[in-house]
Amino acid sequence: MEAVAKLNNYPTSPRKMRLLADLIRGMKVEKALAILEHNPKHPAVPLRKLVVSAISNWKSKNEGSDESALVVKTIFVDGARVIKRMRPAPQGRGYRVRKRSNHVTVVVDTPSAPKAPKAAKVTAATETAVAPKTKKAAPKKAKQD
Repeated sequence: MEAVAKLNNYPTSPRKMRLLADLIRGMKVEKALAILEHNPKHPAVPLRKLVVSAISNWKSKNEGSDESALVVKTIFVDGARVIKRMRPAPQGRGYRVRKRSNHVTVVVDTPSAPKAPKAAKVTAATETAVAPKTKKAAPKKAKQD
């Protein structure tokens, strides 16, 4: 059973947060926490807290289960509100400064066995419709000078 944790309106750009999210996607939770703890980027601290929160949510759903096998199943970063400010520019102009923020969602779960793909039923009608048709090559025309 999976557990979700969300962080809304964190004031850093989504691009900076996605760099860290891409690092830990699909990893075991213990390894992801170790990576985030020693990462120098400033969004690593709230992202680590978010993963810890997701683990805590999973524990409350699955009491008595072992959390050592947990994996960061999905993590995604969406853009949030943008605060617009003005910065003085030459000749009396004002340049717009966009202070971005983001929403982060983390889903942790135990790894499940991969499902076997279902075999497609092949009938005579679909077999002829899918079969590639061969084309005869047209003779090339000689170049005229």
